[in-house]
Amino acid sequence: MDLSRQVSRAIKHFWKVRMEQQDRQGIHLTPKDRGNRAAVTGRKHLDGFIELLNKILFESGLPKTTIHSDATTLPGYYRPTKGWDLVVVSEDCLLATIELKSHIGPSFGNNFNNRTEEALGSSADLLTAYREGKFRPSPKPWMGWFMLLEDCPGSSSPVRVDEPYFDVFPEFKQSSYLKRYEILCHRLLRERLYDGVCLLLTRREAGLKGHFTEPDAELSFNRFAASLIAHVTACARLGIIQT
Repeated sequence: MDLSRQVSRAIKHFWKVRMEQQDRQGIHLTPKDRGNRAAVTGRKHLDGFIELLNKILFESGLPKTTIHSDATTLPGYYRPTKGWDLVVVSEDCLLATIELKSHIGPSFGNNFNNRTEEALGSSADLLTAYREGKFRPSPKPWMGWFMLLEDCPGSSSPVRVDEPYFDVFPEFKQSSYLKRYEILCHRLLRERLYDGVCLLLTRREAGLKGHFTEPDAELSFNRFAASLIAHVTACARLGIIQT
């Protein structure tokens, strides 16, 4: 499978759906609310990536009945349940969970903090539930976190930080939101909060043609997919997946 071409198609789908939703919903909104809010309320932007991940898993030998993108609610430890974007369940075993997010301007400040808190909270919730035996007899599920970030001045320009009492870590000083996402993604991996993390960049006009960039090779889609495939393949060899 040509992953680069498949990712490009998913990028096209993202921007196409986003623009269509902006046009359609903008008719019913006041001028104050038009634009970004209209696109944010849509839920189909990342369906191209969900379809791609479905295809990757299926071509890795998983039966379609084990791959779920509709019924994706799982129990948590700090809250009753959480809906993921994609889960893999074979028989009584939870094999993988994936969260897909996008962050498009113009607002990056509060939204970056929200995305960070969501990523940390989702991981802690599921991993603690697993530690407490909620998914027994499952092996530790593979957990993936995906971020599609708009490449624009708002995400790439340096941003000041407030330090009224204590200095922030030096790597955050004058860092752009892109840099902050890179730091976040690396730390999610280093702290083993997720097994695979992907960060892609895309511009509006170029994205409609399928163009995207990968700011860090360690956070590429190829590595993300390879890690997922290795996990499910190992589960299949152990007989955990019923093919």
